[in-house]
This record gives sequence, structure tokens and C-alpha cells, in this order.
Amino acid sequence: MTGNRMTGTRIDTGPAHAHLNVDGIREHFAILRRTINGSRLAYLDSAGSSQKPSIVLDAMTRYYETSHANVNRGAYTLAAEADAAYEGARTKVATFIGAHESAEIIFTKNATESINLVAHSWGTANLNAGDVVVLTEMEHHANIVPWHQLAAARGIVLRFAPITDDGLIDETALTALLDSAKLFSFTAMSNVLGTITPVQRLTKLAHDAGALVMIDACQSVPHGVTNVTQLGVDFAVFSGHKMCGPTGIGVLWARRELLDAMPPFLGGGSMISDVRLDGFDTAPVPNKFEAGTPPIAEAVGLGAAVDYLSEIGPIAIHNHEQSLTRFAINRLQDTFGDTITIHGPNDIALADQKGGVLSFTLGDIHPHDLSQVLDDNGVCVRAGHHCAKPLMRKLGVTATARASFYLYSGRDDVEQLVDGLIQANKLFG
Repeated sequence: MTGNRMTGTRIDTGPAHAHLNVDGIREHFAILRRTINGSRLAYLDSAGSSQKPSIVLDAMTRYYETSHANVNRGAYTLAAEADAAYEGARTKVATFIGAHESAEIIFTKNATESINLVAHSWGTANLNAGDVVVLTEMEHHANIVPWHQLAAARGIVLRFAPITDDGLIDETALTALLDSAKLFSFTAMSNVLGTITPVQRLTKLAHDAGALVMIDACQSVPHGVTNVTQLGVDFAVFSGHKMCGPTGIGVLWARRELLDAMPPFLGGGSMISDVRLDGFDTAPVPNKFEAGTPPIAEAVGLGAAVDYLSEIGPIAIHNHEQSLTRFAINRLQDTFGDTITIHGPNDIALADQKGGVLSFTLGDIHPHDLSQVLDDNGVCVRAGHHCAKPLMRKLGVTATARASFYLYSGRDDVEQLVDGLIQANKLFG
């Protein structure tokens, strides 16, 4: 079972103000002024979806009110403005993640679609029966199911890197698993365990074995510095709605030479340079992978979210979340002792390898019951398998409760969580 009880050793939580003016940041999020069941809203499900600041909502409204037109189609003023807004968002995203050029940014509807694009475009073109793809035991279903589909269709072989009792990827097993592999696809940060994986080191191991690397960066891009060039990866996927942006837009980044060589994923308008009765020619990237009318307003909102996160500072966000996570672990352990199990890397020596995600069980109380009592007290947490059923089986549980933090989370949210869990423990314990 991957869960630490941290016997006796407290984690240093750092300065109480934790690098960010949380009260000031909350003023940018109208929803955080709500009350739920008579209590202030303590939103602790940012790993599921983040809240949206006014700058994002205003940018999308302004686009619809002043500049809406379809992109890549018109030569009139509104169309030119829409083109500029859409491509401007692409440039912002490219800069934010350290891409070589904006053409390496492909807009999709979510990260799941991005992974499917890689599996069914690159995978279909490059993988044959017997070829090996390596995943890990902590992956989200979105980074498992498309590869199972490809295995059923083309006979590829899937290998899964195990995780240790501390919730880390077992690197001692990787050399053998990566032998003859064509791709290693893994999460940069677990949505269940909060494990921050050593992307650069794992990428080197994969490249040394001749494999390409894709990272699921949904939980890492919003919460710290991501530079795909420095990391050395070949593909990266993430979603807009987890980084203060809107739903309905995701990102695939890949090295330009890979994108140029990959066949299109969807066919139709915008992705062609010519269509004839005897065939068609694709447009260059990124258009080749953006068939049909794209999520224009959503891209504008994502660009505004990138501006917002850039101004606050990814390093400050990361430091704040780590400090708050350590504080929360200490409060939960001090309050509930051995009755609470927090899964993932929690020991003081591993503190830097855990992001702002606490997946836990409390005694024999079902996580759904915990979630209901917490909601009665204004606290939003996720309860369930978190789209990671293989990991749940590894942990020996059917579900966990998950509290996850972001730049607007504070110690008052943690205290409200603890108070709600005390009530649940009295009711069900």
C-alpha cells in the first residue's frame, strides 16, 4: 500500500504567509465569495478543475462582444482580429512552456484528446505488433485507455512501471522495462498521489534506451515552471481548465519534426492545403491537426490565464502550494494520528517530491460519506477513484477523498477541512 503515516517527524511548513497574498488573489475569483450551506466556500478540488479569475472571463466576453468571427477563413476586420486573438493565445502558451515555436502548439478540446491524437496519429504511423509502450501504475485513465485501444488494434505491448511504497516511480525497474520500447508515457505529477516525477532523469533513461517520451502535464503546468525544451521530452499534453482557463480547450506540444511527420488525426476544413477528387494535401502544422472550427473563445481565455499565471509567477505558486501541503499534512496527522492514511510521498525527505494533492482515507469512513459531510460545511473535495482505477487497486482501496490546492488556497481552507473531518469522524467513527 502506498501511504505514509509519518510517525513522529513533522514537515517544515515554511513561512506562514507562504509567498502569495492569498486574500488579494481571492478577490480575482468571484465564485470564492460564495457561501455553501451557510459556510464560506473552501474549494479544494483544483486538481479536478480550477476556478477562473475575472481576467479570463472578461477576455472571453470581450472577444464575443467585439471581435468574434471564424478563424482562418475571412479577410474582413473582425476575422483578422479573431485570427490575431487565436494565434496570439498560441504564442502565449508556447512561451509559457518554453516551446521552440508557436507552431508546435496544437489546440485540442482537452488533454484526453491530445493523448488520443498522439496514440492514434503517431502511434498508428510508428507502432506495429510487438512494439512496446511503457506507462506507469499511477497514470490517469486518459493515459492508459488509448494505448489499450492501440494494443487491441495493432498488437502493441504495454508495460507498466511499478511505484514504490512512497508513491514514487520505481526507477530500478525502468531499465529492463524500457528495453526495446518505442515510447515512455508518464505523468509529470500524479493527480492522486501528488507525486512530482523526475521528468528530466526519466526522459534521459528513455532516450538512452531509444524511446520517445510523452508527459501528462495536466497537474504540473498549472503549478510551477514547465520548460519542455529543458526537460527534453518529445510530447507534452495539458488542459486549460486546470490552469485558471476555460473548459473545452487542451494543448498538445510536440517537437516540430514529429508533428511534421505525423498523419492528421481528424479530416475536414482548415487542416488542408488542397482537396481533389483523388485525394488531399494537408496544411502545415499546427493547422494540420486543427480540423473544423476550433475553440476560439476558449483559446482567448487560455491566453488570458497564461498572462495571469505569468504575472503571479509559477515559482511563487509552486512554493505556496508546497508550503500549504506540508501544513495540511501536519494538521491532519496531528489531529487524526493513525486513523488517517495520506497516500503518496509524505516523509520529510520526500517533501519536495509532492505537489498540492492530498489523497486520503479516514478510518473506515467511505470517502463519499466524507465528501458529503464536508460539503455540508462548505468544503469541496473529490471522492472516488479519480480516473485511476489501476492505482486504486495498487493502494488496496476502492476510493479515496482528495483535497487539492491552488494559488487561491490558504490555511483557513485547511482548518475548515480539518473541522469538517472532525465532524465526519464523530458522525461515522
